[in-house]
Amino acid sequence: MLNSIITGTEITAPAFLLCTAVSMLLGLGAAGLCMYKNNKYSQSFALTLALLPAMVQVVIMLVNGNIGAGVAVAGAFGLVRFRSAPGSAREIGLIFLAVTLGIATGMGYVVLAGVFFLIIAAYAAALTTFGFGTGNACERQLKITIAENLDYDGLFDDLLNQYASRWELERVKTSNMGTLYELTYHIVLKTARVPKEFLDALRVRNGNLNIVCGRVAEKEAL
Repeated sequence: MLNSIITGTEITAPAFLLCTAVSMLLGLGAAGLCMYKNNKYSQSFALTLALLPAMVQVVIMLVNGNIGAGVAVAGAFGLVRFRSAPGSAREIGLIFLAVTLGIATGMGYVVLAGVFFLIIAAYAAALTTFGFGTGNACERQLKITIAENLDYDGLFDDLLNQYASRWELERVKTSNMGTLYELTYHIVLKTARVPKEFLDALRVRNGNLNIVCGRVAEKEAL
């Protein structure tokens, strides 16, 4: 059942059409997996995922039985590294999935490709549903701007100890021609919301200059 539908080096029209149809369906499945509980995807990226398996499949079919197959596969995976826009780890993983599906269908293993996709989709959906790998909901990145005449060392320690269970000063940067300092803290609040009284107390302490408190930015890979 998991054998290739392509025998020998010649590709028949029915085999080509079947492989292409399966590639397009699996591409749509990969795009749907990208959109599942994710609001950060773009239409162009979803469209690329839907098209990529069929395109890779044709490349593999064209070089079937040729040493150039290795070059074609390497070039296809090279798309991951040399995309014009940097992608997140999730996007890169989905591109690898789409390329893998295209290689499988291009070699005629349409049933194997379908089974593999169902396994991966179910696994990924389960991990997403159960919040695997998500950070602490109380984690925040806090940026505080202070005037240059203030000594930032220990300036906000009492407030941070009062409202955060854990905190760390990660970076100090000068701005506005050196007249201001921007302090960047990684904090874990005691509650999931940002207390207004916490921000008000910080504003009093820093002279009502800019304060930014938001979710920790998702780390990009590769």
